Amino acid sequence: MDIKSELSLRENFPPTMELAKSKQMSRLDKHSRNFISKSPFLCISTANSLGKADVSPRGDPPGFVQALDDKTLIIPDRPGNNRLDTMANIVDNPNVALIFFIPGIEDTLRVAGRASIIRDEAILAKCTVKGKTPKIGIAVKIDEIFFHCAAALKRSHLWGDENRVNKSEMPTLARIILDQTSASGQCEDEAVVIETEQDIQEAYRTHLY
Repeated sequence: MDIKSELSLRENFPPTMELAKSKQMSRLDKHSRNFISKSPFLCISTANSLGKADVSPRGDPPGFVQALDDKTLIIPDRPGNNRLDTMANIVDNPNVALIFFIPGIEDTLRVAGRASIIRDEAILAKCTVKGKTPKIGIAVKIDEIFFHCAAALKRSHLWGDENRVNKSEMPTLARIILDQTSASGQCEDEAVVIETEQDIQEAYRTHLY
């Protein structure tokens, strides 16, 4: 039987710990600033005005997210596939959520707020990497921010070598996409697969910034 209300949901769990309630803040402090300065990776969750949700990874050298002040973060936009799912959603609905990761650290940092798309040259100039300055960025006004405990990362052993998967055990991205876009569900032309994978790798080498 599906649960239809928050009240009936909470009946299945013990009360929220007071520390879990009180840890939520509305602005950056020294610890959250330090975490963001060391984070090379985050995921950003967005949804359009109809509630259709999306989550997208963002990564760069540690500290790539700027803290303009205690309430504002700037995420640079880098070249990608130009689907623009995240930014189109932000234009439609500014509510976003972020989760920051640091390799080797099992705690994470969660942020919720309201985003906008910016083209401020002075701000974006600080996001320059390898001589390339992003054309636009995502500004996030913080509503909520708090550290998330390590339980999920401990259970998954995310940073442990025992869960690392050898690349040979997985098909290449080219193989996956060509199979998925083939009428038969299997691309039979191996030369096309190889050429497509070479194109992907070349794009990684030349178009990351």
